[in-house]
Amino acid sequence: MAENHNSLVLFERFFQRWMVSQEHYLDELLTTEQNCGEYGEKEMTDLVSRVLTHYQLYYEQKSRVIERDVFVVFSPPWFTPLERTLLWIGGFKPGLAFRIVAEAVGELSEDQRRRMNELQEETRTEERLLSDELARIQETVAAAPLMELTRQAGRRRDGEILGSDSVTELLSSALETVVRDAELLRMSTAVKVVEILTPIQNVKFLGAVGRFHMKIRTWGLQRNREGGAND
Repeated sequence: MAENHNSLVLFERFFQRWMVSQEHYLDELLTTEQNCGEYGEKEMTDLVSRVLTHYQLYYEQKSRVIERDVFVVFSPPWFTPLERTLLWIGGFKPGLAFRIVAEAVGELSEDQRRRMNELQEETRTEERLLSDELARIQETVAAAPLMELTRQAGRRRDGEILGSDSVTELLSSALETVVRDAELLRMSTAVKVVEILTPIQNVKFLGAVGRFHMKIRTWGLQRNREGGAND
C-alpha cells in the first residue's frame, strides 16, 4: 500500500541522516579515547549518554516500520546485502556486544568479569528463546516460507504481501512480537553492558561498536559498487 511505501521511504531518508550523525559520534568517541587524559569522567559519561540516545532514536524510528510491515525488517532495504547476511531477527545479535567488549575494552576487574559473564549467559538464554519462537512460528503458521515473504517485501517497495490476508495477518502479528522482543534485548543488553563498564571503557566499547558498523557498511557499499561495475 502507498502508506507503507511512504513510511519506508521516510525511514530510509532518516537512516541516511542517522548514519551521518553516526560518523560524527564515532569521530568524537575515537578522539576522546585517543586523548582520554584531557577529558574528565563527566565529559565521557555525557558523550556515552548522547551516543546511547542516538541509538535509541534509531530503534524508535525503526519501530514505526515494524508496525507498518514487519516482514521488511527481515531483509531491510536500507542495509547492503553484506549487512543483511549478519542480521538476526531484524538486527545484529545482542551477544555481539560481549565479543566487542573482549576485543576492545581490555582488562576488566573481577567484579566486572562476574557481572559480564552473568549478563552474557542471560543474553544467550534470551537469544535462544527468541530463535526457538521464530522457528515455531515458521513451523506452525500455514503460510509461504518466511524468507520468500521477506524477499517479496524487499523487492516490492509498496509493502503489499501476497497470499491469504488472514494468514498474513496472523504471521505478521506473531513476527512483530518476536521482532520487538529482539529489539528490546538488543538495546537492554547494550545499556546493561554500559552500566558495568567505567566511562573510559564505555568510550572504547561504543567506539568499537561504531567502527564495526561503519566497516561492515563500507565493505557492503564497496561490494555494491564493484558488482554494478561488473554488470
